[in-house]
Amino acid sequence: MKICIIGGTGQLGYELNKVFKDKDIISIGKKNLDITNKAETVKLIKDINPQWVIHAAAFTNVDKCEERQEIAFQVNTIGTENVVKAVNNIKSNLIYISSDYVFDGNKGRPYDEKDQQNPVNIYGKSKYLGELEVINNLNSYYIVRTSWLYGYKGNNYVQTILNLTNHNTIINAVDDQIGCPTFTLDLANAIKALIDSEGEFGIYHLTNDGSCTWYEFAEEICKLRNINARIIPIKTDELRRKAPRPKNSSLKNNSSIKLRHWKEALNQFLVSINNNK
Repeated sequence: MKICIIGGTGQLGYELNKVFKDKDIISIGKKNLDITNKAETVKLIKDINPQWVIHAAAFTNVDKCEERQEIAFQVNTIGTENVVKAVNNIKSNLIYISSDYVFDGNKGRPYDEKDQQNPVNIYGKSKYLGELEVINNLNSYYIVRTSWLYGYKGNNYVQTILNLTNHNTIINAVDDQIGCPTFTLDLANAIKALIDSEGEFGIYHLTNDGSCTWYEFAEEICKLRNINARIIPIKTDELRRKAPRPKNSSLKNNSSIKLRHWKEALNQFLVSINNNK
């Protein structure tokens, strides 16, 4: 089986490369492919001719997406449109990595795969339009929605909290946003299980089990690392960020592919982080 990983040098791509190491994988980073270039994207994927394309490339900085809206839509929407066209040309299968931010967060409980999308920021809108490109133009696809990713590579909330504790024992953390922290290693394994299952194509929610606020997430990080820090709960509005956030974007996974609880996954990550730098 030949698998092409687009976004192969990113946080999730790093784990996908390890999980699929027994397969014939072609891992592509942004230095090797500009997905906003249709001709380049179509040609490269045609030349590789994989059975599966995992599209994990995205512009994910939520606040910068508000500042650079054109780039956000170019990468997350037009880039996905180009990948879809390339996959369609060779009659391959696609896995598109999407986000909990396609929802507005007003449901008050975890979102099902069939719930109506209603993004409240540019990042969410650009990812939602990417989903529509997949749904409207392909038959053999998995859309994988996930959330609050952290892992061994790149910037993430866990690393931010650990860095803050190196300089300051007082940390402000938002207590009015709820989501599902997800370890990229667990997500990569779930994606592999999804391909191996040969299950019904469509939309899947894949996150670690359980949910929490950013405040609770920060407290658990400090607890597991025995960090004596004071975590101060604050409201989203106090941060005055450019992009609005959904209040509760937690996802419900209705598939047979289950991920362990987020606290268990976080503990493994923190225990092993020094060995994976």
